[in-house]
Amino acid sequence: MTSLNSHGLRFAFGTLTVLPVRVSRWDRGTARAGMLCAPLAGLAVGLLAAAPGALFLLGGSGPLVAAVASAALPAALTRGLHLDGLADTADGLGSARPAEDALRIMKQSDIGPFGVITLLFVLLAQVAALHELYGRGWAYGALGTVVAAVTARLALTLASRRGVPPARPEGLGAAVAGTVPPLGAVAVACAVVVCCAAAGALLGGYAAALQHTLAALAGLGAAHVMLRHCVRRFGGVTGDVFGALEETAATVALLALSLSLAR
Repeated sequence: MTSLNSHGLRFAFGTLTVLPVRVSRWDRGTARAGMLCAPLAGLAVGLLAAAPGALFLLGGSGPLVAAVASAALPAALTRGLHLDGLADTADGLGSARPAEDALRIMKQSDIGPFGVITLLFVLLAQVAALHELYGRGWAYGALGTVVAAVTARLALTLASRRGVPPARPEGLGAAVAGTVPPLGAVAVACAVVVCCAAAGALLGGYAAALQHTLAALAGLGAAHVMLRHCVRRFGGVTGDVFGALEETAATVALLALSLSLAR
């Protein structure tokens, strides 16, 4: 079990980040452990993305520069993999073609108009939300960045649960689809949401704990709606769909947090 957990961590960090981690096992057991560890990869990405944002703000740059830094770092730390998946999924959904044709469009290396428009507005939304958070102080912006990153990877854990089929017989989607037992997914989700609430409580007491909890739940809810739509549309999940789920969860969590803290 210790060896499996070690390989699972390697799987999570090696597939979800650009950190120099060597993935030596690709079996279903390792994929299950890796997807259960996905929020830990999100925590690492969130902390690394929050650091320059906080430093820029403390250095007097202003909240906009801090927001751009914290929005750009996750893309760099994943080689833009999730943003690429979001764009491809948008092109597939926007094509209005049958599932087989839509999947073929998603596999193409170019990006269509739906993908461009989706990327533009998602990144603008992330920067705008982070601008609001950093406007309240570096701690709010940094914590919001971390909560969004962890929530985004938790959405991947939940999307890997049993009962969610792959749309193709190959690729990352097929490797991880249906690997996570439902109870395991629920346990990880509860642990992550509790940690988000605890972090919020340290920042601003009960009210902030509730706000960060609701933000995480909002991100997961939006990702779940996207997941159901993609499964109906494509017949299952793909690596691109996982990228779309990650970006959806992160963006909605940030927007929900910025709106709740603005009151």
